[in-house]
Amino acid sequence: MVGILLMTHAPLGQAFIAACAHVFRGPTERFEAIDVLADQDLAEVQKLASAAICRLDDGSGVLVITDVKGGTPSNCCNKLADAGRVEVIAGISLPMLLRAITYRRDTLDVVVEMALAGAQSGAVRVDNRIRVGE
Repeated sequence: MVGILLMTHAPLGQAFIAACAHVFRGPTERFEAIDVLADQDLAEVQKLASAAICRLDDGSGVLVITDVKGGTPSNCCNKLADAGRVEVIAGISLPMLLRAITYRRDTLDVVVEMALAGAQSGAVRVDNRIRVGE
């Protein structure tokens, strides 16, 4: 099963873990978050991420999801990316994450594509205004 690591600005990662526990009615296995603090040492963050990837990888690979491309958490992840073993995507959303968790028994490439599709289809305009003629 593909492991999932969230690398986000604090406190987003833990909030996403709590939201997933709510949706799936309990904790999700092989799923962790590292919430990066504003003044946290980057070398320390990198070590934490590397250790988490080792814990999460059962041989199926790890998907690392970060919040903002170019931010500190994302920049730390980029150095850990290893095609086919550790894939990194940015722009976390709950639809993205739920889709990744749902498909994580598939290959890492499929999990990445499903997560990205979840993010794209999950961002929609909700419009409840009354339209003329209705």
